[in-house]
Amino acid sequence: MKSIDPKDFKVTDKIKLSKIPTLLKVKADDEEKEAKLDKVQAKLSDLQDVMYAHNRYSVLICLQGMDTSGKDSLIREVFKEFNPRGVEVYSFKTPNSSELEHDYLWRHYMALPEKGKFAIFNRTHYENVLVTRVHPEFILAENLPGINSVEDITPKFWKRRIEQINNFESHIAENGTIVMKFFLHLSKEEQRQRLLRRLEEGKHNWKFSPGDLKEREHWDEYQEYYEEAINKTSTDHAPWYVIPADDKEMARYIVAKIIWEEMQKYTDIKEPELDDEIKANFEMYKKELGEK
Repeated sequence: MKSIDPKDFKVTDKIKLSKIPTLLKVKADDEEKEAKLDKVQAKLSDLQDVMYAHNRYSVLICLQGMDTSGKDSLIREVFKEFNPRGVEVYSFKTPNSSELEHDYLWRHYMALPEKGKFAIFNRTHYENVLVTRVHPEFILAENLPGINSVEDITPKFWKRRIEQINNFESHIAENGTIVMKFFLHLSKEEQRQRLLRRLEEGKHNWKFSPGDLKEREHWDEYQEYYEEAINKTSTDHAPWYVIPADDKEMARYIVAKIIWEEMQKYTDIKEPELDDEIKANFEMYKKELGEK
């Protein structure tokens, strides 16, 4: 299987999602893909331990994609070797009443990772320019000044929201948060097959919601707004990666490999050196520990 190069998936110029494949054809079976992922998992786990000790950077992994694109299973498989103290996962659903008493970015600020830790956003602050674009009536629940009806939500409103998201990401990046954003690029046909499996396979019945079918009717709108958001917010400090997601095993490996490769750029992440005085007294400490 050919080596994964992050540059092949990173958004650096304007993209058209309809022109990007949802399946990466490789000469490898699922066992080989899983074996490759296992190796990267172990390296990422070791890296996180060092990062925790270094205590200067944090990492924010943002996952977006249509329903059934594989976000949950990707999180489970890619990060399962991490020490639980070093990673936290947040799944952002419809804002609750408490969250609606704050601005729309507040709950995302509150979930940002501490220094030395990873945070994974399963659905992200981008829901505020994706779901709300398809369903602008949701904005009314935010009780914003000057927004009294859907008619008040103008193109200028969405432009400002994109600018606010860019400013949010710039701010956290400048303060030590490494940001990587992944769009799991699923085909409409593959989504249909996965929804059918949820109905046909008993153990997956619980995952099915009639709401999935209603949102599927808005497929083209979602693709348009994803494309716009990605094109306007993929930056050097918070890049987007478009990941072919029709093959779940391959998508997991690609995401893991990109995270690993990108983290190699931070050559200053090292375990801290022990104080010279402590090192000079190693023999004394060992002697004390050896005494009964």
